[in-house]
Amino acid sequence: MTQYTVRLKDGWKFTDGTPVTAESFTKAWSYVANAKNAQKCSSFFSMIKGYDELQDPDKLQGDEQLSGLNVVDDKTFTVDLNSPDSIFPVKVGYIAFAPLPESFYKDPKAFGENPVGNGMYKFTHWDHNSQIELAKNADYKGVQKVANDGVTFKIYTSADSAYSDVQGGNLDVTGTIPASAIKTFEKDSSVEAYNKAGSVIQAFTIPSDYEHWKVDTEEGHLRRLALSMAIEREEIVEKVLGGTGTVATDFSSPAIPGYADNLKNSENLKYNPAKAKELWKKADAISKYDGKLVFSYDADKGFKPVFEAIVNSANNVLGEVGLKATANPVPTFQEFRNSIDERSMKGAFRTGWTPDYPSIEDYLYQIYDSAAADGKGANDGDYRNADVDALFTKAMGITNQDERNKVYQDAEVILLDELPSIPLYYSNAVGVAAAGVKGFTMDWQNQPIFNELSKS
Repeated sequence: MTQYTVRLKDGWKFTDGTPVTAESFTKAWSYVANAKNAQKCSSFFSMIKGYDELQDPDKLQGDEQLSGLNVVDDKTFTVDLNSPDSIFPVKVGYIAFAPLPESFYKDPKAFGENPVGNGMYKFTHWDHNSQIELAKNADYKGVQKVANDGVTFKIYTSADSAYSDVQGGNLDVTGTIPASAIKTFEKDSSVEAYNKAGSVIQAFTIPSDYEHWKVDTEEGHLRRLALSMAIEREEIVEKVLGGTGTVATDFSSPAIPGYADNLKNSENLKYNPAKAKELWKKADAISKYDGKLVFSYDADKGFKPVFEAIVNSANNVLGEVGLKATANPVPTFQEFRNSIDERSMKGAFRTGWTPDYPSIEDYLYQIYDSAAADGKGANDGDYRNADVDALFTKAMGITNQDERNKVYQDAEVILLDELPSIPLYYSNAVGVAAAGVKGFTMDWQNQPIFNELSKS
């Protein structure tokens, strides 16, 4: 199917009081797709007709519209795709496809400081680097129920501090468990703990064109395989994570249809120190280098023990043949992401993925398709492979889920060989709530369901 008709329900309006119309969607989608506006979610719209014509920023003003979007009336618009995309009805539930009010286009920067939406909550105040306050949106017309009058998001640079505040009743919920509590939080009587299988995959990426690690060279291929086989994932999951994860066998997640644990080349994710050394020596025979490799991670998310363990495991295996791995903690997630977005991050860096929508396509196309490279999506390593792209396109045209997932798995076989990123483990959904908090649970994206929370 290459055309969809979208019809809006009556009564919806933004928190500034203006109505949500068909144009609220078509203008927003076109703005994000337009390369002049340099939006991170641009690649989500690459399947819509007219996307390619909006990818040369030097020839654009920023207000050009996707030709595949056509407004029929205030409550109706059509979407024409370049080719069939069986996942499209699922994709549009992601936040990248949300509508925008007219006030956004008048001053995007000011809008960022005082955002307007049409969801369960409305923005009230932002104390930068401290907290963001939201109030219940009385005009919300959706099906989800809100059990509280609002939510305040407090900003922490230390997972330990947030956990201590939950223990003391000064914070209601956190979805990040510090390393110091990972083995004990489920037995902590001062909190309500949550620990169930989740959908998040943790990996690290080495840019595809990084010297000595280039994906399209034999040397780079050998070094990536060697490094992957030098990491003892089982030990990290058990000893560092305290069992709150599962060793990765592919690029998706056990929580998503299409996951597989026995694909061809999945042995490249298994600990094999002898093979790792052999492959490293073969790479050195092609081109010798000093062996220095920095692993960067966001220190405010509790990843220090994980990346120290990765570095230690890699050095224990490959140190004697030349690898000199070191860990580089970046103080905040924002600084970390800015460096990645600016392509100034050197060496390896953490690249966890929380799915945007429940499909294996989201784990693959959005991270490894060429359309998502160069800052247009989540392809942070700027990986490109025409065969992988072709398989993604083929899969999108298949309506039968099992048949579609098989094609995505064919793409994974290539990814497991080339390793544009190196999967580590799947994170459980973990968190804690303070005493007196009711309705604490977590969703399929490993996030607390804030609208269901209340306090006695």
